[in-house]
Amino acid sequence: MKVIPLGTSSGKPTLRRNVSALAVVREGEWMLFDCGEGTQTQIIRAGLNPNRLSSIFITHLHGDHFNGLAGLLSTMGLDRRTRDLTMVGPRGINDYLETLARLKILFVNYPLELSEFGPQRSAARLADSNGMAVVYEAEQYRVSYLPLDHRVFTLGYRIEERPRPGRFNLERARELGIPEGPLFGRLQAGHDVQLADGRTVRPSEVLGPERPGKSVAYCTDTRPCRAGIELARGVDLLIHEATFTDELSQEAREFGHSTARQAAEIAREAGARALLITHFSTRYPDPKVLLEEAREVFPETMLADDLSVIDV
Repeated sequence: MKVIPLGTSSGKPTLRRNVSALAVVREGEWMLFDCGEGTQTQIIRAGLNPNRLSSIFITHLHGDHFNGLAGLLSTMGLDRRTRDLTMVGPRGINDYLETLARLKILFVNYPLELSEFGPQRSAARLADSNGMAVVYEAEQYRVSYLPLDHRVFTLGYRIEERPRPGRFNLERARELGIPEGPLFGRLQAGHDVQLADGRTVRPSEVLGPERPGKSVAYCTDTRPCRAGIELARGVDLLIHEATFTDELSQEAREFGHSTARQAAEIAREAGARALLITHFSTRYPDPKVLLEEAREVFPETMLADDLSVIDV
């Protein structure tokens, strides 16, 4: 799993930083989290193939997080996309897209499945599941959400890979007389195989212990809150906004944001393995001051730069 920040600026773009968008790349596909203005240009610069985009997750309806959505969706229509696309976000996205389509601004000619969530539906889903609500499931991973604490209804997301099979023991497989080729693949996929002499070999005979999958949490825009901690609980990488330095903590709270120090405190309390801070106010031409502040609390902090690639 890889993470590629496509936009790391707060509110408006700069010459070095676009507004909010982030790609999570897996085997043969990728997911998009937020889609600020200019995101499709950043997608091209990152070398991502839009036809391999499986899903889009919008956190909230502030323009710097979704103003690029209509352009990206229409471009995929012009490129004759046929693959299904899943979209998840707060209530209001459907009205927005229907209005643009009615005005002939939006062009979507491929299957688009949209799920909207608001405060009431969120409460019901969370009560049913006694925790985070799963909004997207694939064969190898799932995406869940919790509502964050911003000025408008905002979703935070958690991506979790399912446990992976243990490592294949080639020496043991040869000892058992398993011929190299397709049978190796079936065992690695968790299936029993039958040999030419009639013996059955089970995956547990040639695979090591099951390995946990990777996990990532995406929390922006938000004040520090319990939901952010729960989303980030034990993740390999927490991506968290760090709009201001701590000296502007009162302004951060007023506008529904977090400081770099607060993002680091969330990572520490959640037991995250690493923190990637993003969503920097344009008042910081060099956001290294935010990185330094966060590392005082959580040393395993990285600074998000547009189009950088982070291995999870």
